[in-house]
Amino acid sequence: MSGGSQADRDARTVEIGYALVSAGFLAALVFGVIAGPAAVWDLPHRVTAALVLTGAAAAGLLAVVRVVHVLRTYERGHRSADGPGGRTDAV
Repeated sequence: MSGGSQADRDARTVEIGYALVSAGFLAALVFGVIAGPAAVWDLPHRVTAALVLTGAAAAGLLAVVRVVHVLRTYERGHRSADGPGGRTDAV
């Protein structure tokens, strides 16, 4: 990524923040859905451990996928706005 104007750098910063916050929310939600029954019911230790491990693995994987998806989508949209003649939104 090139430096660009201050507005471009600010937009990238906001997009990175959005990607991280939305990934964190998704990870917490997925972990809660998968590992939640272990906190609510009295399950055997092996089942509880399996649910927590599966929830953590799924949450981590989906968080990474979410960050990559958001940032790739942003970069594709940003790149398509930059035509061969420069930015298309320039006046």
